[in-house]
Amino acid sequence: MKRRYVQSSSVRSVGYELETGTLEVEFVSGDLYRYLEVPQLVHKQLMAAESVGRFINTRIKPYYEVVDA
Repeated sequence: MKRRYVQSSSVRSVGYELETGTLEVEFVSGDLYRYLEVPQLVHKQLMAAESVGRFINTRIKPYYEVVDA
């Protein structure tokens, strides 16, 4: 999955696979997580968010299943 770099103190890059709704997040620490069944609209909102890290903490982590990548 191709990821795009983002401006964030905690997140290095974000990727998204439309067919499966898989959101891949690479953190500055090097950890890589995949969030499952994330709607395309949520991905678009994440990429437009003023704070990518805050958006992930409040709108992604509490609601979507995550697996280590």
